[in-house]
Amino acid sequence: MMQLLLSIDWTPFLVSIKLSIVTCVILFCFCIPLAWVFTFKQFRAKKILETIITLPLVLPPSVVGFYLLILFSKYSFFGEFLEKHFNITLAFTFEGLVIASCIYSLPFMFNPLYNAMSMISKNIIEASFSLGKNSFITLLKVILPSIKPAILSALVISFAHTMGEFGIVLMIGGSLSGETKVASIAIYESMENLDFVTAHIYSLILLIFSFIVLLSVNLLKNK
Repeated sequence: MMQLLLSIDWTPFLVSIKLSIVTCVILFCFCIPLAWVFTFKQFRAKKILETIITLPLVLPPSVVGFYLLILFSKYSFFGEFLEKHFNITLAFTFEGLVIASCIYSLPFMFNPLYNAMSMISKNIIEASFSLGKNSFITLLKVILPSIKPAILSALVISFAHTMGEFGIVLMIGGSLSGETKVASIAIYESMENLDFVTAHIYSLILLIFSFIVLLSVNLLKNK
């Protein structure tokens, strides 16, 4: 068994872990202020934006991947602009994979943070403001410590979701070894090549990882 573990290519897992970490960092920095705005500010387009944010929960990955691939293509205005003025290509690159992953995993980071902030009493926020604290200090010293379990849950779920992504990753990144070939794609290719042993090992690792993640989330909920 040990010999089998040493013989398989671990690069797809390293790419998956790298993608998951980068995605979680970006989403966390983006969703904390976004959840703050949605919780404590009122504006007309709030419900529309909330629907757009949660849309990836119900849309097939192939739909999101298809439109992002068109957007990233050099034949679109956006893709042509990036390539012409900045020499940036997003289709079938790790950078494009990160953007696609952030869009598709957005609700998994946003929803737990938004729900947790919505549970905080507005009296606590008003008390902080009455003591002369600005919004940033209130967020840092009052809000974030109060929603620590939700933060951990959001990070863990987003990380696990990114690790398991397949459809959108395949459409945007393809299968470039060491660049865009993640663990889920490695399983698919192993099955295509009838290499069931490698597919089994890859699948078992992801299964164990997913179980640990869900167990961690459930334990956090009970705290």
